[in-house]
Amino acid sequence: MKINAAWLSASVLTLAWCGGAYAQTPPEEQQAAPAKDADDNVVVITAERRETNLQTTPIAASVMTGEDLENRGITSVDQLQFATPAAVVNNFGQGIDFNIRGIGKAEHNTQTTTGVITYRDGVATFPGYFTAEPYYDIARVEVLRGPQGTFVGQNATGGAVFVTSNNPIIDGGYHGYVQGQIGNFQTLGAQGALNLPINDTMAARVAFNADMRESFYDISGPYSGDDGIKTFSGRFSYLWEPSDDLQVLFKIDGNYLDLSGYPSDPVTSTSDMFEIGANADIMARDKFVRSVLNVNYELGDGTVLRSISAYQKGNTQYRADLDGTSTGNSTFRDNVDETIYSQEFNIISPDTGPFTYVVGAYYQHDEYDFLPGEFVIGVPPGVVEYTLEGTNPKETTALFGQATYDFGNGFEVQGGLRYTDAKTSNDISVNQFGLPLVQQQSAKWSDLSGKLAVNWTVDDHNFLYAFAARGFRPGGLNVPVGLGPPAPFDEEIVKNYEIGWKAGWMDGQVRTQMDVYYNDYENFQVIVGYPLFPTFGFELNVPNATKIYGAELQLEADFDDLTIDAGLGIMTSELGEFYASDPRNPAPTATIPGVGTGVAGLINFFGGCQTDTGLTIPPAFAALAPLVTPYCVNLGGRDQTYAPDLTFNVGAQYEFTLASGDVITPRINYGHVSEQWATLFQNEARGDRIEQRDVFNAQLAWRSGDIVTTLWASNATDQRYVGAINSGLRFAGPPRQFGLRVLKIF
Repeated sequence: MKINAAWLSASVLTLAWCGGAYAQTPPEEQQAAPAKDADDNVVVITAERRETNLQTTPIAASVMTGEDLENRGITSVDQLQFATPAAVVNNFGQGIDFNIRGIGKAEHNTQTTTGVITYRDGVATFPGYFTAEPYYDIARVEVLRGPQGTFVGQNATGGAVFVTSNNPIIDGGYHGYVQGQIGNFQTLGAQGALNLPINDTMAARVAFNADMRESFYDISGPYSGDDGIKTFSGRFSYLWEPSDDLQVLFKIDGNYLDLSGYPSDPVTSTSDMFEIGANADIMARDKFVRSVLNVNYELGDGTVLRSISAYQKGNTQYRADLDGTSTGNSTFRDNVDETIYSQEFNIISPDTGPFTYVVGAYYQHDEYDFLPGEFVIGVPPGVVEYTLEGTNPKETTALFGQATYDFGNGFEVQGGLRYTDAKTSNDISVNQFGLPLVQQQSAKWSDLSGKLAVNWTVDDHNFLYAFAARGFRPGGLNVPVGLGPPAPFDEEIVKNYEIGWKAGWMDGQVRTQMDVYYNDYENFQVIVGYPLFPTFGFELNVPNATKIYGAELQLEADFDDLTIDAGLGIMTSELGEFYASDPRNPAPTATIPGVGTGVAGLINFFGGCQTDTGLTIPPAFAALAPLVTPYCVNLGGRDQTYAPDLTFNVGAQYEFTLASGDVITPRINYGHVSEQWATLFQNEARGDRIEQRDVFNAQLAWRSGDIVTTLWASNATDQRYVGAINSGLRFAGPPRQFGLRVLKIF
């Protein structure tokens, strides 16, 4: 829980492990926006603000329908790491760190923006928080790898995730589904959806999801909380099409997620990770609402004018035992509001003709409100406390566009540009263990990024592409610690070079995607801890470029009754040369001639280390640049955090049709994420290493008419694995879960 930027990351410990797979959606013939068209061998992707064939779109991406999600046991964003290559999700609680190709959000706080943007129904959502929102009544999920931004709202350096729910269907009659579920840990779940025809120009859809489960943990000590989860989510959608030219789609989602708490214990603990101690209150509750208005108007020549407006408001409350034991006395609590409103405009050309384009403008205001008296670290509680209150508003304004020209004979050139202006402010008051501090500070960044691609459709079954793209992520502000306002940390720039080959085999029954990429990652944002107060952190930039490169392979095969899907990601990362002090080391107290005792400790307190160009300390301490301490570590050449060398997933199912017409379908999924590092210091003895994850999911479905009965199991081998590490605490991935669900389609 580093106190940096404006939100202590104590409020974002481990993501809600809501339980097994219950993200069932109706069959594709009832979905409003299916990911496959009438030809089942064509997968449709909408990431470029128009429907295109995935196999001839120059993007490395994984696309899954709602039915695919259910088959693979995916109910929330954290489970995507076991179904897509080069992705890893680190569960820190009500927030989430999603990294693609080693780029995302390694430092969790409000000021560090995420490099992987999640969109819900076309709108960029809360950037890393309020992420336990379940997947239900989903039409499709698209996971894009690599920098995005020349054709859509927010800029992204690592990738983007598009989650699209089912739309109402005009003249679709009354149809929908209802599903119930039971399982171990006293799991109870229910969800459903109903399409409501109004007239020949209007329709509505309502959907809901409710879950209840007891805790995974056996906690000893005088604590209170963590009695399981109780969640309810609902969605209302309204579609109006008064003419062939105009479409108005409105959706509003509400979520009440009582996640009880996120227990954890010290990372060096040798006990079972579900047998822990705690002597502080544990609590985690999210409440939020999102409304989206999507208006499309088609001109006579086929050009589409699109407006996407959104308003999102959430409140998160969190309490934790920061030392993760029943004997320590370090606690945390918070109560924080977040409000986002955004507007995007697009002009989308017709698909006909050699020249096509998308241009747009985007604005987003994202503000955190730290409520008075509700953000407190106590060591011990009530005796020595750190408190914070105030606001942290951020604004993003952008103009972007992407165009493609078809030269014939299968050759295309595609180019895009994006201008981004970002600013952030802190208006906060801090009481740092009795020392009052005030920060009224602002900073801003701007950037011109872009993409240039060359595409070649060799024939009906082979597509080649090569491109260079530049991604941008703004910097942020550090919270004041001890002496004066610290310097902001700068923006990150990612230069991505990629070549890919997409192919169809056996008359399209087998589809493959292969790509090789190289990233030049400048100004990587890291936190250097203060050894005298390890709870605090100062965020700055790695002065030399970090290199990340690798290759990916995806396969989808559909042989009528037999279906197979697989993904492979191989990645290497090398941090640029950078000196930093491990905050877990004791502060030096040596006397430096001519300066005095304790100055070396002061340097380390401010993250100071000798480098080729001087000390990496705030400018106010530049005079200390000649000093050298023995506590500096050269981190150059080390692996990027949360960047596993290997990810692999495979799934298969077979449909057995009985004489009665009933269908029995067994399916198995396996996901592997290799070992990775949680800190740049990579000290295995101190628990910096996260061991590999090997997760098996299995299910057996029996379909009889419009009823589907499914036996399911997630993490079937009951592997005990660490889902994330943060500030010396480990957070467990979910144990084995199993159950029975029954789906009725009508």
